Amino acid sequence: MSDFVLDKFHEECGVFGIFGHKEASTLTQLGLFALQHRGQEACGIVSSDGEDLHQFRSQGLVADVLSESVLKELTGTSAIGHTRYSTAGKNTIKEVQPFSVTCQHGQIAICHNGNLPFAAQKRAELEKSGAIFSSTSDTETILHSIARCEAKSVVEAIEKVLRDTEGAFSLLFLTPKCLIVVRDPRGFRPLNLGKLNGSWCVASETCAFDLIDAEYVREIKAGEMLVIDENGVHSSFPLEAKKLSVCTFEHVYFSRPDSIIFGRSVNQSRHNMGKQLAVEHPLDNADENALVVPVPDSGVAAAVGYARQSGINFRHAIIRNHYVGRTFIEPSQSIRSFGVRLKLNPIKDLINGRRIILVDDSIVRGTTSKKIVQMVREAGAREVHLRISCPPTVSPCYYGVDTPRKADLIAAQMSVDEVCRYIEADSLGYLSMEGMLAAIGFEADAVCVACWNGKYPTAVAYGQPTIDNS
Repeated sequence: MSDFVLDKFHEECGVFGIFGHKEASTLTQLGLFALQHRGQEACGIVSSDGEDLHQFRSQGLVADVLSESVLKELTGTSAIGHTRYSTAGKNTIKEVQPFSVTCQHGQIAICHNGNLPFAAQKRAELEKSGAIFSSTSDTETILHSIARCEAKSVVEAIEKVLRDTEGAFSLLFLTPKCLIVVRDPRGFRPLNLGKLNGSWCVASETCAFDLIDAEYVREIKAGEMLVIDENGVHSSFPLEAKKLSVCTFEHVYFSRPDSIIFGRSVNQSRHNMGKQLAVEHPLDNADENALVVPVPDSGVAAAVGYARQSGINFRHAIIRNHYVGRTFIEPSQSIRSFGVRLKLNPIKDLINGRRIILVDDSIVRGTTSKKIVQMVREAGAREVHLRISCPPTVSPCYYGVDTPRKADLIAAQMSVDEVCRYIEADSLGYLSMEGMLAAIGFEADAVCVACWNGKYPTAVAYGQPTIDNS
């Protein structure tokens, strides 16, 4: 069996919530559909009818499992939902969010985008005191801690627990009476507030608001808690302020280009990155035979920017099949680059005889890049020059992204010249850190760039494996 996924980092989840709408579960399903790119293996919704919570979780894509009959059972005017990408070996129904429990603070459901690097230690402490876990998710440690917290209300319990929680978390909690939203003090993962007529909604990305005709109000601030109930939206900052560390990779790859993330257009950021990439790594002696070609889909905006800045023609000369599942039976007869060709195929008459500038967002292990370069050469390219719209990726992420070990990251093991030789390109150019941040408009002291420089914003042990967060 061949389990092929393009060689990319994987964002592990997306969240959506809405309060005060008669079609809450349906709108949540639509919001999750817009966020499907953030997690494609499982999804779930918990709704509230004002008295009780109603839950549905399943493996599979949003459109396949959140059917009309399922949504009819998720009654009420408020809901939260989650779409998930799992790490290898942890793709079971037990891991699917939202989680829901009944405890001393009443009924509570939770869903989470992020990762808690110290959750393993916290889990061990809770188990010693009698806690029984049903999943391997670090999110469940938050729920157990809240259930055991002595507090006057669920809001106070959440505040107390999260004050002692380190890591990346954009969290949605649902009770029968309110929707509670919290973003960690460093603001690692995105979270946004929208409004649909008289109802409030929240989402990992603003593209979810566009689908349901909701108005984007603002980004939920780092360290902010919103309590949304029948009296409106109540904002507070109960968590200790910390240095801002927003995830730059959201603009490089994770987020949809039609989203506003951290207050900035993702499409514009990628376009700017491509323009800067052309400044830093132009094609020598470019002529009418040169062609800028994106690796679809995430390389498109940067490739447009590269072409605009360089004056070199742009064409969609590689076509992506969007209907590929994860598992295929590979033919017994060897097919070169079988996995890549399931998703990507060149247009030979556009490529043949040309000097091709391939633009992609990142190189992780290098195996897919090598196959794409080979595929383009076989289509008749005279030269293949690879341009990457971010710096070399040298360290794993511990803040909500499924990444390989450092030993599996090709840029951590080889120089740029060595990577170029390995992937068999005629040249290779990465965007500089300074160029990337300038293109997005981020201040260097307000971002997390650990995957590019190995300097983590929190006390994470190097080489510590990420636990399944999802």
